[in-house]
Amino acid sequence: MLLSVGVVAVAVVAGVLGADDDSTLVPPPTATERADTVPLLARAAATQGICYGWRLEDGLDVVSVGSNLGDGVAVADDPRCPRWAQVVADITYTAESSEANDYASVRIEGSADLERLDLITVDSGLDRFGLTEDAFLDDPGWAVTRAAVSLPLLLAETGAVSPAPVATAAPAAAPSPLPDAGSDLWRDRWGYFLGAAGLLLVTALLVTVGLVLRRRQRTQRAAGPARGQRRGGGTRAAGRTPERA
Repeated sequence: MLLSVGVVAVAVVAGVLGADDDSTLVPPPTATERADTVPLLARAAATQGICYGWRLEDGLDVVSVGSNLGDGVAVADDPRCPRWAQVVADITYTAESSEANDYASVRIEGSADLERLDLITVDSGLDRFGLTEDAFLDDPGWAVTRAAVSLPLLLAETGAVSPAPVATAAPAAAPSPLPDAGSDLWRDRWGYFLGAAGLLLVTALLVTVGLVLRRRQRTQRAAGPARGQRRGGGTRAAGRTPERA
């Protein structure tokens, strides 16, 4: 009975210790993250003439390494990469029972032809992409591969390499020309032109009415004296008496 209790106690302690050991392990990038990162680095390396890679460490242990040459292939000291740059993240997890805090150390390494100041500038630029120390502690695999993908842009900003060209898809068909937008004079002052046109129409109507009335008055004046003369002449002719002989 005592032997059985001892065996159970040892198993429980071993299980607890194993759980604590597992909690301090640094998870590597997932297979999808590695598969997505390698072709992006390969495209940048082909256009900029420099190799890019990542290296995730847990103290003295290498958790994950990769580059534009492939998953598991480092760029440092590779004869195919005379120029290279890589992000190195060293993650240290502590057990919950420990008073020490988790720790993340991130640095940018490169070939001898790259200026140390440029590498420091690239390192400080990772914060712009949200790649802070907390991000590396929360998800080391995602953070280290994301940092590797950011290297071509950050290194190009220092002038150490040429910017990678942006691929743009050609349009399927030529765009149709836009319709004529017309003159800005009409578009900006259409209200004034409408008002002026209205005033011209009213003016033309008034002038027409005035001319008609004036012509009618002249006609009436010319017809009045002629009728009076005919009446007077007829009266005087009727009142004449024949002269005596």
